[in-house]
Amino acid sequence: MKKLISILLILAVCAGILCGCGQTAGYGVSSVLTLVSQDYSLAFRNDDPVYFYVTAALEVLAADGTVDRLASKWFGQNILSFDRNPDALSILTPPEPRTLIIGLDINSFPMAYISSGTFWGFDVELANAVCAKLGWALQMQSIEKEDAYIELSSGNIDCAWGGIVITQEDLDGKRLTQYGPYAHNDIVIAARAGTNVSTKMKLNGKTMCMSSTSEAMDALNTDPTLSKRLGQVTRLAGGTTECFENLYAGKCDVVLTDSTAIYYFNCH
Repeated sequence: MKKLISILLILAVCAGILCGCGQTAGYGVSSVLTLVSQDYSLAFRNDDPVYFYVTAALEVLAADGTVDRLASKWFGQNILSFDRNPDALSILTPPEPRTLIIGLDINSFPMAYISSGTFWGFDVELANAVCAKLGWALQMQSIEKEDAYIELSSGNIDCAWGGIVITQEDLDGKRLTQYGPYAHNDIVIAARAGTNVSTKMKLNGKTMCMSSTSEAMDALNTDPTLSKRLGQVTRLAGGTTECFENLYAGKCDVVLTDSTAIYYFNCH
């Protein structure tokens, strides 16, 4: 009997470890098909001193473990790539008080989104930590990620940060200064773990939920055979969270989503 109890205790501990990030057994989500690959970066006006202070603060926060802690909170693991330098700020002139205005793509859950009328997400928390380190106030506003250069050059924002994908046109034209990429993201079709939907061939007739954003539709249209293969496709104004709610409730077979969102939902 004691031996049986010991075995049961060991199994319970193992189960706790496997679900240590809050994931419930059977509720994991995995990618079935990658449609678009992209990278998230920060963007600044060329020759703007703000670049040096923000990036130095990020390197200090990476060195002191803040980035790792936030990554664990939001993704269950560190999927980020930041340089680590504990002395990065000490070589700069002490920053003067100011307000840092950042532009976020609020359709990039969990990097940046709005919840109950408040900006939230991994990048929002990290930006707050940067401003706390610099002694700055933080102001946030929603932008379209493809408008990063326009928003920066017009002076509407100081930094594009929060699910921002810098266009190749902006990079080739050297129209802005990039920091990163610091995170990779794939736009994918994903299914619940344990189902038989594991390959593109098994998407035949499957129902799918997706965000109503133009980016999601553009991703779907990268594979012209999908519309013929899939069953009913439902576009949801509630975005990523509503898609996953429908998936967990069994109201759809698959979702079109971001790989960063999969990390989040597999961890919460």
